[in-house]
Amino acid sequence: MTRLARAWFAIPLWRRVVGGLVIGVLIGTLAPAIAPFVQVFGDLFVRAIRMLVVPIVLVTIAAGITALGDVRRLGAVGGRTILLFATTTLIAVSVGMAAGLIVQPGAGAALAGVAPHALGKPVTPYEQLVGIVPLNIVDALAKGDMLAIIFTAVLLGVGTLAAGEAGRPVARLLEGLSAVLFRIVGIVMEVTPLGVMALIANAIATAGLGVFVTVGWLALCVVAASLFQMAVIHSAVLRLVARLPVLPFFRGIVDALAVAFSTASSSATLPVALRVAETRLGVDRAIASTVLPLGASIGKDGTALYVGLLGQFALQALGIVPDGTMLAIMLATGALAAFGTAPVPSASLFMLAAMLGAVGVSPEQTALVVGLVLPFDRLLDMTRTVPSASANLTVATTVARMQGALDEAAYRSGGSAEGIATDRAHDAPADQARQQQV
Repeated sequence: MTRLARAWFAIPLWRRVVGGLVIGVLIGTLAPAIAPFVQVFGDLFVRAIRMLVVPIVLVTIAAGITALGDVRRLGAVGGRTILLFATTTLIAVSVGMAAGLIVQPGAGAALAGVAPHALGKPVTPYEQLVGIVPLNIVDALAKGDMLAIIFTAVLLGVGTLAAGEAGRPVARLLEGLSAVLFRIVGIVMEVTPLGVMALIANAIATAGLGVFVTVGWLALCVVAASLFQMAVIHSAVLRLVARLPVLPFFRGIVDALAVAFSTASSSATLPVALRVAETRLGVDRAIASTVLPLGASIGKDGTALYVGLLGQFALQALGIVPDGTMLAIMLATGALAAFGTAPVPSASLFMLAAMLGAVGVSPEQTALVVGLVLPFDRLLDMTRTVPSASANLTVATTVARMQGALDEAAYRSGGSAEGIATDRAHDAPADQARQQQV
């Protein structure tokens, strides 16, 4: 038994995750009756991941800010992070719209007989802005309000730095909690293959691969646009801005992409992304813990391209031919809507009403389109969460490179045993110095 366990853990985690994904596809396709019996493992895995999200966001952002040691450095990191995310998000909306205009997936879509699905009153930009500052911190933590939690964490970190000597015990506490959470994530990661297998098996057994036939062209556009965003746009950022090779990056983030696909949630992917960024990409912990939680809330390339694509799908299904002005409005509203999307499954559909409403589509017409797409949205959502996870890690790696906080040897190893050893050896003196400073 011990020998079997050693052999299992000797296999790189990403290979075990891919193996679990393949087994899940086989179960869901060939033996769907088994899927309900393994569903509990998927549910437990998702609950374990989501259990960690709120404490990780609160603690790691605050700890990351205190580790930066200088509020001016925080401003540089935050400014570059937001600029990169805004750029990739805007490009993603353009990619989705271009895919819709070229392929025309909504042409001839039958809306007759479709049950409308109203999304309720959309949240206004003013409400989103005001909601960043929570009335009750405990309530924001309980509800998992990411923007409010990020705001609180930033205040906690900046306040700790500003307190100087008096704040050092708090800085040590945050550093210790961050290390503990990081180890807990490592434990949860070991059950990722089982959780991915169960989630994929249940998704395919419930909806079936045949659902893509119904909205086949839309699904094709989602896959093609996601691959383009990752292979072309994210690769260009890494090559041209960070000046890094691309293959080690994608080899190192396989674990995070697999979790993103299986959970269809950017927030649920965050604990895994933090671990991947540090141990496989060589991103300094202070940068990773500052950029990645922020990216989980605003780095929504998958949502952005899907909103842009679905907007064109809706116009085509409704028989509306957009002009240049309408396309410009949809581009702007799509990017803003993606920035404000909650990091939860199917949240993109809630942003569709904002985009279509800006170009004169009535709520009743939007409800018809949503009613057509909603039954198939789960698998589409799983697909488009992958480029969001890739964008988050791309920006974190690029910001770390720009700040001189990237271990390039660990990055180029792509997560090999030697690279991880190099990363840990590199971090040890820095950690000791940081502890002495605190």
